[in-house]
Amino acid sequence: MFLFEPVIEQDFEALAVLREAALRESLERLRLFSQERSRERLRSNFRPKFMRHIVCDGQRVGLLTVFPDGDALKLQHLYLAPGAQGRGIGAWALEHVKAQARAEGRDVKLEALPQSDANRFYLRHGFVKVGEEEFDILYRWAVKQEVAA
Repeated sequence: MFLFEPVIEQDFEALAVLREAALRESLERLRLFSQERSRERLRSNFRPKFMRHIVCDGQRVGLLTVFPDGDALKLQHLYLAPGAQGRGIGAWALEHVKAQARAEGRDVKLEALPQSDANRFYLRHGFVKVGEEEFDILYRWAVKQEVAA
């Protein structure tokens, strides 16, 4: 059973460890891993109001951050602990985001690291590549496109 729990300021340390574990392999592959930079990036985007722990069988195994960003919802973080990946938890969390987007009539946008397994995951779930930046691939899921299908 999966569910969400709220995030509070005191959760920063545990979430920094989770983020590092979830991203380390991809960042090392790109030769970009730095524990200090990883913590700084999370701190700069740490907004508990928009964050949720992902819980599986009573254990916190992930982080989801979604917030309004112009005409879309921005999926800022969807991280799962390595041992929690491949069990349908990410798909469940992503469906929650899509349901929120449908209810609000907004698209969903996100960024993913090149060469990350996350790219295949997002493409499988209907996201379309819309651009690239130096360290990220940009994706968008269009709520209107899904309604038309």
